[in-house]
Amino acid sequence: MERISFVCSRTLHTYNRMLLHLNAMSLLLVRYAEVGLKSESVRNQFERILVNNILDSFAKEGIECLIERERGRIFIETHDVNRAIKRLRRIFGIASISSVRSCSSRLEEMRSFAVEYSAPLFMRGSTFALRVRRTGNHNFSSMDVARDLGSAILEANKEKEISVDLTSPDIEIFVEIRGSKAYFFTEHIPGPGGLPLGSQGKVLAIVNRDRDVVAAWLMMKRGCRVIILSDSRDLVKILEAWTPHLIVEHSAQIEQCIRKYRALAVVFGHRSDEMEEIRKIKISVPAFFPLIGFDDKEVERKLRDISA
Repeated sequence: MERISFVCSRTLHTYNRMLLHLNAMSLLLVRYAEVGLKSESVRNQFERILVNNILDSFAKEGIECLIERERGRIFIETHDVNRAIKRLRRIFGIASISSVRSCSSRLEEMRSFAVEYSAPLFMRGSTFALRVRRTGNHNFSSMDVARDLGSAILEANKEKEISVDLTSPDIEIFVEIRGSKAYFFTEHIPGPGGLPLGSQGKVLAIVNRDRDVVAAWLMMKRGCRVIILSDSRDLVKILEAWTPHLIVEHSAQIEQCIRKYRALAVVFGHRSDEMEEIRKIKISVPAFFPLIGFDDKEVERKLRDISA
């Protein structure tokens, strides 16, 4: 496990103050998507890029945090949990986020913690399900934990007449056991997915209309560092919400920008019915058309999601 600390002032005094208040901090579990499919060396590199992107994004917003990195998971401790989640939902490479509480993975401690954690969740007659995942070496299986904790929860809430429903429960309680720790949570908050921004090469995106914004965003989601060539402040503003370091050029020539930033390709938002415009493109690097198969309604929906 790798632990990384970040504080906005980056001073030792602030760092020590934060450590003193560590127990009052909330814990977020961050999952990544495609990064986990890479080889060991590439995965490690992409994880570091993702963590640095989180730190940069938090620095821009003034959010203090401590980060621990494990294989397949990133744990973030922060006082500003709501602001942190809002930022994490706009960081490429993140598949989902959960606000979690943790305890030891010893079965007796998980049992008592499960009773305490679940008690406020139930109304009379509620149904629930335990979803348990386990990583590491333990003397029990995931099914053993689900049965044991489920029985303890039922016993502790007999007066509420709750019951188990594994198909369509009112409440799902997730338990993720990783080594000596167990993490409890009730929701997966979706992230944008994709690859960490900056894990792929640089491209230049021509942004003059709504379609171009979506095309640029899709390349950012694939991990490309995108340089924007645009005269529209409103369109650029949409993309600035997704990265703290967006580079924007105004009224420059395409070839000039290609040379200046050593862009590997140029991104356009053209449709499949704009072949005449596509034929006119004469540039020294490949041209990408991420929206070539998108109709206008699909673009509108995606733009609404990006702008939300």
